[in-house]
Amino acid sequence: MLVEIVLAVILLWDVSFFLRYLVSFQKKYLTTDWKPKVSIIIPAYNEAENIEEAIRAALSQDYPSIEVIVVDDGSEDGTYERALSLKDPRLRVVQIDHGGKTKALNRGLEISAGEIIVTTDADGVLERNAVSRLVERFYSDDIVAVGGQVRVRGRRFLELAQDIEHLRIATFRRAKELENLSLAPGPVSAFRKNALLRIGGFVEDLVEDYATTLALKRLGSVVYAPHAKVWVKMPSELRALWRQRRRWFLGDLPKLAAKPLGEKLFFVLSDTVALFDVFFPLAALLTGKWFLLLVFLALEWAMMSIIVRVEGGSLLEVLLFPILLWFWAAFYLALHIYGLVHYAFGRETSIEWN
Repeated sequence: MLVEIVLAVILLWDVSFFLRYLVSFQKKYLTTDWKPKVSIIIPAYNEAENIEEAIRAALSQDYPSIEVIVVDDGSEDGTYERALSLKDPRLRVVQIDHGGKTKALNRGLEISAGEIIVTTDADGVLERNAVSRLVERFYSDDIVAVGGQVRVRGRRFLELAQDIEHLRIATFRRAKELENLSLAPGPVSAFRKNALLRIGGFVEDLVEDYATTLALKRLGSVVYAPHAKVWVKMPSELRALWRQRRRWFLGDLPKLAAKPLGEKLFFVLSDTVALFDVFFPLAALLTGKWFLLLVFLALEWAMMSIIVRVEGGSLLEVLLFPILLWFWAAFYLALHIYGLVHYAFGRETSIEWN
């Protein structure tokens, strides 16, 4: 009976979000024809391998009025020289002493001429219409920021796992956050410059995009632009992935205390479902309840097939989805246990790039 209860909780959780995702397409998607000047800021630190592709993607936007500002944060691998090698009157390249990503972003903000500031990463490739799709969502004067959709480049297991993760995030954002986005992601977001200046620029933090989003939401609304996409590189080795997600979680955790009760309960429930995601396949195999496992797989495959068709993705990602779901459930359970213990003992975590 326990296995059946666990499966029921998992399916109730997953299907409820999927249905909300489908319903979101019936909501009116508000846009505007406003076309202000846009400054695209690309902070970079030791990104010689990627910076030229990122700049070309930014310069290739179909938006009519842009400037691209590359801020090299004291790189030691030739990033600055690679960026300077590209010649375009819309491109500015500056170098500062190494001080971290937030300092680089704020230097770009300081010298920018645009009314709207778009941020992307030095390993990010913006889709050609990304800026247009971000700006069109500033349909009201009270909207201070717009976040887009992050996708992951590469075909290794962990890269596919992270792309699936971001597809799931996209599903959640369409379902729950279309008009109230909790995070404007650094790799593809747009901000009203005057709003950024009012909060003193991008916020120095372990997770600068989340901290900046929270500060901006005190001034106005942050919304989601699902059609504004960027393709980024993510860790392909488990150790690097753990370091990245550890920094993100330890940066987010202190902010949870100030959240409403509903968001705290959501955090607890999501971890409970993750525990069930880990437990259920193992329990079904050990108890010989193959039919329940097949029901679970069939429903998860069906839902992910529709999501991949709408948001983009591959058949391989659909087929691997149950394995990847189990991986992420186990990964985040371990991460959250580690993070809560770490936070309870008051240990410090340094601010790093990526």
